[in-house]
Amino acid sequence: MKNKSLATLFLTILAAAALLGACAAPAPAAQAEINLVDGLERTVALDAPAQKIVTLSPPLTEILFAIGAGEQVIGRDSFSDYPEDALALPDIGGGYSEYDLETILSLEPDLVIAGSINTPELVQSLQDLGLTVYYLSNPSDLDGTLEAILTLGQLSGHSDEAQTLADELNTRISAVEDALADVTIKPSVYYELDASDPAKPYTPGPGTYYSDLIARAGGENVGDAMEAEWAQISLENLLVADPNYIILGDAAWGVTPESLLERAGWSTLSAVKEDRVIPFDDDLLARFGPRQVDGLETLAKILHPDLFK
Repeated sequence: MKNKSLATLFLTILAAAALLGACAAPAPAAQAEINLVDGLERTVALDAPAQKIVTLSPPLTEILFAIGAGEQVIGRDSFSDYPEDALALPDIGGGYSEYDLETILSLEPDLVIAGSINTPELVQSLQDLGLTVYYLSNPSDLDGTLEAILTLGQLSGHSDEAQTLADELNTRISAVEDALADVTIKPSVYYELDASDPAKPYTPGPGTYYSDLIARAGGENVGDAMEAEWAQISLENLLVADPNYIILGDAAWGVTPESLLERAGWSTLSAVKEDRVIPFDDDLLARFGPRQVDGLETLAKILHPDLFK
């Protein structure tokens, strides 16, 4: 009996210790509330990182997938075609205002992320439906792109992954800068966005991420002489600038180096005569996000091939 009493006492002590240990164990950390001011100067509040996200522009979708938040995206705009996995998501429309608000509402997102392609009126319409909307303005340079990545990391609960990606991109940017550190001659670049009217084609002007990337790649954007950010340059001004390189950002629409010979006056440009007209994937520059650094590296290799072998 004595041994049985001791055994019972021992088991009781063990049980009590286990109970005390369980009580003392720290509770799982609660997800912190998020309060961020968006591009429309509105404070957007979330009780916790968004788990059901609808994106309204391709760069937003691309960045979320890049930081490991792809599984939290439950709907995307019609133009979000990268990465390929995004194509499997419900399509909620696209354009400046052609979105299917009924479909967006049916998805029951806890956050809709809009971009500069979207109007403040659309944001208000989504808010009126009771949805939480964060408006992320397009950055004007690579530094702004890295900030956008960190912001989307906060909103989605992937801050660590976003910081890791930003650090990796910064390392690649620094490698390009180091390679170009001693460059003194910077070739001039005409970047073509749209030459539906070849006498007045559209080109990116000053203050654009295109201009920032061309400069970082060791070139000079002839569009910097324009007044508007998205400008039509006259053929006369283009002939005077006579750029060293012509970069065809509209190559996806069937524009080729050979087709420039069919434009009146273009055959006299040095870049055309000397075979320095380069088709280019405009998505690498137009869509702010990780692939802009791919675009930077590609541009630098085009403009300074001897430094990147």
